[in-house]
Amino acid sequence: MSADAPTILATSGGIRRGSRSTWAFAPLIHFGVELAGLVGHAPRVCYVGTAGGDQTYQATAFEEAARAVNMVPALATLYPMPNYDDMAEHLLGQDLVWVGGGSVANLLALWRLHGLDAALHRAWQAGVVLAGVSAGSLCWHLGGTTDSFGPDLQRVDALGWLPYANGVHYDSEAQRRPLFQKLVADGSLPLGYATDDGVGLYYRGTELVEAVSEVRGKGAYVVRREGAEAVEERIEPRLLPGAA
Repeated sequence: MSADAPTILATSGGIRRGSRSTWAFAPLIHFGVELAGLVGHAPRVCYVGTAGGDQTYQATAFEEAARAVNMVPALATLYPMPNYDDMAEHLLGQDLVWVGGGSVANLLALWRLHGLDAALHRAWQAGVVLAGVSAGSLCWHLGGTTDSFGPDLQRVDALGWLPYANGVHYDSEAQRRPLFQKLVADGSLPLGYATDDGVGLYYRGTELVEAVSEVRGKGAYVVRREGAEAVEERIEPRLLPGAA
C-alpha cells in the first residue's frame, strides 16, 4: 500500500534522543508512517542524510531507531557514490522517506547533480510519503531561510513542489521569524508556512491539510503579505498521540 495521493510531511521535529539508543522516533515519524496506509507488512523507512554529508553515525542511529519500533530501515546515500544504480526503483520500494537536517543548499546541489530530485519526485507521485526535518522540510517548498551559507541566515530557493515558502525552527532560532516575515513582506518569498520545533505540516498534493505537533504548546503559522507588511496567523496544530 501507499498514500492515495502525493503526500509530504514537512517538520521541525520527528527524532528524539533515545533512552537506550542515540535516536528514537518521535510521534511525527510515526504519523508519517500512518499516512502511508500500510497493510500487511512492517513499515519500510528510508533515511536520506545528504544535508548532513551522509554521515555514518546518523545513518546508524536512524537504522537502530527504526528497528527498535519494528520498522525496516534503508538508506539512500550519495557519498562516496550513490548506493543504488536505480535510486528511483529503491525509493519506490519504501513507505516513508525521511530527509535529515543540515545544509539545504548542499542537499539541493547534490540531489540535482545525481538525479535524486527526479527519483524522489517519482516516488512522491507514486504515493511514497516524503518527510523530513529542517532542511528535510524546506527542500520541498519554493524557498525559505537557511544557515547553509553562514551564521547570518539567507534566503534560498528550493525544489518548489509545494508552492509556498517554509520556515523551520521558528521558535528556537532568533533570526528565523524576523527574516521570514521580512522576505514575505518585500515579496522575496510568497505566502509561507512555518513550524515551531516539534511541529509538522501535512500536505496532500500541494494543499496543506493540517498542522500536527509532538510537543504541547507549540504552533504552526501562516505568513502572508498585506500591502508592504507581513501578517502572521497562528495555526493551532493537532496534538499527536505520544506528544510530550
